[in-house]
Amino acid sequence: MTRRRIPDEVLSVAHARAAARAAGDWDEADRLRAEIEAAGWKIADRGTDFALTPAAPPDVAEGERTRYGSSASVPSRLGEPATGLATVVLIATEWPDDLARAIVGLRAAAPGGTSVVIVADGPSAEQAAALEGLESVDAERDGSPALPIEVVWTSERLGHAAAMNIGARRASAPVVVVLDTSVEPAVDIVTPLTAALADPSVAVVGSWGIVSTDLRKFEDAPAGDVDAIEGYLMAFRRADFVERGPLDERFRFYRNLDIWWSLVLRDEGEEEPPRRAVSVADLLVVRHEHRGYTSLPDDERDRQSKRNFYRIIDRFGWRRDLLTTVEQPS
Repeated sequence: MTRRRIPDEVLSVAHARAAARAAGDWDEADRLRAEIEAAGWKIADRGTDFALTPAAPPDVAEGERTRYGSSASVPSRLGEPATGLATVVLIATEWPDDLARAIVGLRAAAPGGTSVVIVADGPSAEQAAALEGLESVDAERDGSPALPIEVVWTSERLGHAAAMNIGARRASAPVVVVLDTSVEPAVDIVTPLTAALADPSVAVVGSWGIVSTDLRKFEDAPAGDVDAIEGYLMAFRRADFVERGPLDERFRFYRNLDIWWSLVLRDEGEEEPPRRAVSVADLLVVRHEHRGYTSLPDDERDRQSKRNFYRIIDRFGWRRDLLTTVEQPS
């Protein structure tokens, strides 16, 4: 792969930062570091010298296909008027049979106005081959396919939050439905989810909800108002993503990102009542093995989960006003 040329302006700022460090002007050095990072580069100090590297992998052009190195480089539809009913986002990394099963369920039952964005996040060779076959089949259909499917490719594995950001950036509809490939829709899931979001007091909906009394431990909850929606199947407004996103891309592993994003969507500030998270009853879906969970050794899965959970505590750890089962002061 061709090494990226460092822009002259970035190199100039890096030299200015080295001079600031040599003079002991640490505030200026920090300011210049932020300027470098805002330009898409990372700087590592090596004594009195420095090294500059791209902050994200490069975009890679392959004929008519581009593999994107960051979510920010994916062309966004968010500035366009919303059309249709909902855009379903699926993230494909490995396990092509799971993705195929989810798509079969969507094709069988999704209502008109539904579109699909598949984020091919650094997929395995087997998954990539299946996705290329899917693109070929859709390209060969006469007219527009009943369920429009777009595949967005990354040049490296960017992580779960970045993949969700990519899916949301490509969403054309007013509602974004995130469907994990371990979940098999048995009926139309789009209509009840979009209907639940017609209530302006509701920020996020889905099939499985959880509650907590302390924001440290969460447990499953019945249908109705909950504290957070699990990410196996969740839906939110595209406009809320524009206002409150993007998702924090330090969440490379999927676990606990759903809690964080649910709380972000619900939070109206400590002085205002939060918006609602609602677990929708009677959504006929089948949860299969979640291979992203079972494929990792227990200690590695726990390590990544805890790291993600600390980010929830850092932002919301004291926010008992966001808990539905805790009596709030009058």
